[in-house]
Amino acid sequence: MVKMSFFRRNPLFAALLAATALSGAALAEQAAKPAQIDRNGVLILVRNSLLALDQANKTGNYTVLRDLGSPGFQTNTAARLGEIFAGLRHDNIDLSGVAALDPQLTLLPQIEANGMMHMTGFFPSIPTQVNFDLSYAPVNGQWRLFGISVGLGQAAPQAPQPAAPQPAAPPKKH
Repeated sequence: MVKMSFFRRNPLFAALLAATALSGAALAEQAAKPAQIDRNGVLILVRNSLLALDQANKTGNYTVLRDLGSPGFQTNTAARLGEIFAGLRHDNIDLSGVAALDPQLTLLPQIEANGMMHMTGFFPSIPTQVNFDLSYAPVNGQWRLFGISVGLGQAAPQAPQPAAPQPAAPPKKH
């Protein structure tokens, strides 16, 4: 089953969050806790995930992206991933800049009640920024991609455009 993340309201966003069955009441009571991961670990995970998506979008081949993911992510076929990210591919969104920029995290890595590590942030670039929401599952001592949501947004708040000047009225004749 695929869940769309909070980015689904914006048509520029493509989202994928593979879902797992959770025992609701017991897990809901547990609060998220900070993940024990250093800055370099975060950079590696975020960049690898977004660059794998970028390469999949550029080639139209989502097999490697799928195979790098966790077993929960791999429940999606490469064809299904192609469908999910068709909008990014169609719009020729280039994510390669994430290799050179440092992400700004708006949600620091945290371990959710379901054991997944979750983080959210953006890469500040001009004129648009790359927004991301990522989830990772622990697999054999490594964090593997479980869910990914990527899209573009404004790099900074924009001032409203001034109203167009009205044409001057012709002078009145006396």
